[in-house]
Amino acid sequence: MIRTLLLILGCISFIIVIGGATYEHAAVVPVWTSAVPASLHMFQGEYGLEAWNFWIPVHPTTMTLLVTGLIANWGTARRNYVIATILGYAAVLAVTFVYFVPELMSIIQSSYSATIDADLTRRALTWQSLSLVRLTFLVVLAIVLLLGLSKPVDSKLK
Repeated sequence: MIRTLLLILGCISFIIVIGGATYEHAAVVPVWTSAVPASLHMFQGEYGLEAWNFWIPVHPTTMTLLVTGLIANWGTARRNYVIATILGYAAVLAVTFVYFVPELMSIIQSSYSATIDADLTRRALTWQSLSLVRLTFLVVLAIVLLLGLSKPVDSKLK
């Protein structure tokens, strides 16, 4: 029972990550990529959007819950599914740290201008496209994780 509960908590947290990314791609990203740099105003100033207030705590929480779920389910058939998800998620976080966050920060910290900057817009649209690939990969990982959750806890590795 506790094994399943711990893995369920990891699944919920992982799917919350996907929900946050889906929301951003549906409601936020189309706005800030629409007329760069004028559209970046949503991130700037005293009342700018601070998405990192969500992203900074959600990633370590999710990874902790996934690792806890892995430890609790180590001797079961669920193990390899959880390991695959953790490794894939770690890769996504590494790419996010190396490319997505620095590129996003570079773009959104651009000075305000009512004139659309073609280079900044191109960079923003590239970021958006690659981020959608990243989100798709996370959805595939969630499917793998949920398939692992569907394995019986009394089923042992062979």
